Amino acid sequence: MNRVSGLLVMLVFFNGCFIMAQTTQTQEPEHRNTSVLSRPDVVNIGSILTFDSIIGKVGKIALEAAIEDVNSDPTVLNGTKLKLIIHDSNFSGFLSIMEALQFTETESVALIGPESSVLAHMISHVVAELQIPLLSFTATDPTLSSLEYPFFIRTTHSDLFQMAAIADIIDYYEWRQIVVIYIDDDHGRNGVTSLADQLAGKRSKISHKSSIKPNATRKEIQDVLLQIAFIESRVLVVHTYADTGLGILEIAQSLGMIQSGYVWITTDWLSTAIDISSPLPSESIAAMQGVITLRSYIKNSELKRKFVTKWENSTKLGLSTYSMFAYDTIWLIARALDDFFNHGGNISFSKHPEMGKFLNLDSLSIFNGGKMFLENILNIKMNGTTGPIEYTSDKNLVFPAFEVINVIGTGNRRVGYWSNSSRLSKSPPETLNGNLLNPSSSSELLNHVVWPGETLKKPRGWVFPQNGNQLKIGVPNRVSFKEFVEEEKESDLYKGHCIDVFTSAINILPYAVPYKFYSYGDGHKNPSNTDLVSLIKSGVYDAVVGDIAIITNRTRMADFTQPFIQSGLVVVAPVRRLNSGTWAFLKPFSTKLWFITGIFFIVVGTVIWILEHRKNDEFRGSPKQQVVTTLWFSFSTLFFSHKQNMMSTLARIVLLLWLFVVLIISSSYTANLTSILTVQKLSSPIEGINSLISSKDPIGYQESSFVKNYLVEELGISDSRLVPLNLPQDYEKALNDGPNNGGVVAIVDERPYIELFLSTRCQFSIVGQEFTNNGWGFAFPRDSDLAVDISSAILKLSENGELQRIHDKWLIQSACSSQGSKSSVDRLELKSFKGLFFICGLACFVALFIYLVLVIYQYTKHKPNTSESTGRSLRSGCIQTFISFVDGKDESVKTRSKKRVKEASLHRSNGDNVSMNGYRNRSTRKELSLETLE
Repeated sequence: MNRVSGLLVMLVFFNGCFIMAQTTQTQEPEHRNTSVLSRPDVVNIGSILTFDSIIGKVGKIALEAAIEDVNSDPTVLNGTKLKLIIHDSNFSGFLSIMEALQFTETESVALIGPESSVLAHMISHVVAELQIPLLSFTATDPTLSSLEYPFFIRTTHSDLFQMAAIADIIDYYEWRQIVVIYIDDDHGRNGVTSLADQLAGKRSKISHKSSIKPNATRKEIQDVLLQIAFIESRVLVVHTYADTGLGILEIAQSLGMIQSGYVWITTDWLSTAIDISSPLPSESIAAMQGVITLRSYIKNSELKRKFVTKWENSTKLGLSTYSMFAYDTIWLIARALDDFFNHGGNISFSKHPEMGKFLNLDSLSIFNGGKMFLENILNIKMNGTTGPIEYTSDKNLVFPAFEVINVIGTGNRRVGYWSNSSRLSKSPPETLNGNLLNPSSSSELLNHVVWPGETLKKPRGWVFPQNGNQLKIGVPNRVSFKEFVEEEKESDLYKGHCIDVFTSAINILPYAVPYKFYSYGDGHKNPSNTDLVSLIKSGVYDAVVGDIAIITNRTRMADFTQPFIQSGLVVVAPVRRLNSGTWAFLKPFSTKLWFITGIFFIVVGTVIWILEHRKNDEFRGSPKQQVVTTLWFSFSTLFFSHKQNMMSTLARIVLLLWLFVVLIISSSYTANLTSILTVQKLSSPIEGINSLISSKDPIGYQESSFVKNYLVEELGISDSRLVPLNLPQDYEKALNDGPNNGGVVAIVDERPYIELFLSTRCQFSIVGQEFTNNGWGFAFPRDSDLAVDISSAILKLSENGELQRIHDKWLIQSACSSQGSKSSVDRLELKSFKGLFFICGLACFVALFIYLVLVIYQYTKHKPNTSESTGRSLRSGCIQTFISFVDGKDESVKTRSKKRVKEASLHRSNGDNVSMNGYRNRSTRKELSLETLE
């Protein structure tokens, strides 16, 4: 700020000299404090334009047209007129500063302009001191919206949104590296910074920045383009001014850079030049063929149509969006002034308290109502020719939107739209604003583009560089399983499964990746892949390509791509062919499953007996007969051949659930037994990794692999049991010799190696399950963008079948490749049927509980007489009575109960008869005595 203040003092000094030289200027009173009525007759507005620029020409016309329309409508300012004072900056920053200061003498309440963001930066400091709002319809530098420039107001859209649109276009076409050509001033530098920020969020980047100084000569521009011609990226973004930009395209055309394979994207300077200056010279038209540019999107409206008609009647210049932004700027000031007056604002100016210290600065004054007027402007909500005009909290216009333009022939074609809410789209933004949850339901967001060279095919966006830094890629120099990686003799070339996957992925990237393979290893034994990956962290290699398993300690050193082949540790052991065996029928189920199934047969039979015993004669008889009946019923349900009919509803429910369980169990048994009798042909004393852990026999592993550490540290296997092996021939010999003859009982290694080993050795097989789950990937430095892109490329290879083709080419060999890899069919475990057994057990429990409640209720209702249990102790008598009651048949209990009720009723009836007879005898005796007396 000290440098800014010094610059301001110097410029003000020259301004004083400039003022004194004007003979028409009168001396202002020393202490001026001009106040006018709240509704003055005339309000001054200043403007700084460059009359010789295309935007300056149309801007001047648009501003004057707006002043005329505002003044002709007395309802806008209630009789107050606007007076516009325009100065020509003539491309000079010095003159712009001088003119900004001179406007303070005219007591202007606002200043419009300048065109350049560079000048806007300088003038913003002046207007901030004098509290005069500075409105610009062309200064698009995003940093002008910062708090450093409180009195700057942009009446067009910031480059922040324009760069976001370009970043979305680049991401849509999947280009990852671009070259930027920009004018080396505040406008160019800050715009490119915004573009870099937008690209970073989309995993793209600016690979090269080419700056061009302002007012650069043709030779200087040509030198810059010649440097770009040797860069691998062919996606070029041009952010400059119209006159310089057209020169860049024309020189690029002469150098053969506007042709097939190139992509040229420009900011809106090109669409502005086309709109205003058409028809352009033929050399300019030829240089812009296939170029993509942007244009601010303005929705059709009645105000826009009226303005277009007025424009066509007043000038031969083409209509640009900047013309409409300039027109709306005057109306914005007018609306804000009206609001300013309505809230009691007065236009008054006073001297700056510090200006008297300097030479001839008394003429400079502060707009006393500047802050209030600034707030009025920022709070305005109106409709203009460009659509809704309203400011966000960061002083940007709402609803930024652009058209995506493709230059073709002598005209241009709109291929899509971009807005801050709906992003890229084929449809206008207003049609998508109501469906923001799914703005891009279609994968095609833009219409077809005619690219340079008149081609419809999307350019790849890069070429192999003629002189570029190559990636140093480490490759393991394997001595075994060379189908994965192998160095060709007497050359620097490599081949193999892993190499083919890597080169195929590199070839479909949207940019060039120069690289060179470097061998790692002594050629006598397989190198340690962990040591190889660690060289990325130390900076020796830029990447590692090969059979690199993705394990924990390696991920701490580097980033890995998506796995291109699945890999896990497996056990391989000798196997022998055998018949199914005498007891093969027991193998479908595990011992625990057999035991639980048998228990449930007995439990369910017992529950059915309990529920049916009191009602069903088939479940009654002697104890021996009832036991036999229960067991027969239980096991006959296995074949659905039970003949007993269920009388109890609860028994029917339990039986129904149990038959469902039996159906599932029997079906599973049949399926697994079929597999055992038809598929199982191999047998091994080793059943998997658990067998190896529990034994003490030696185990083989591939030398220099991570397998040894895993077996020792993770599984606790003794180091003394592990035998390093190098070649497939060593594997075969060790397995054939066996643990008793200096060999090994089994070998633990990664599945891809084992499958390749087994493809020609049928006497061995994988036993048990794969007990780790990882894969092979390519290693890159941490936070590498290339690792992400290679991962995406690997997924594409998988989707289009190329990954499988490479696998079949190198790893599918001969005889035993189709042999089953398992030595036994897995037994079914109890856990597979836990749910069924739980449901069935719960049903049995609930049925027994309900049954017990009903029996107790029935017992209390139909309790036998105490006389039936005379001669017994009270407690044992009650228990035995209850057991006898439960064991009795339900019908007998009910019959006995009815009989007791009947006997009780008969007893009461006999008592009544005896009483009646006594009464009758007494009456007879009384009558006889009376007769005797008579």
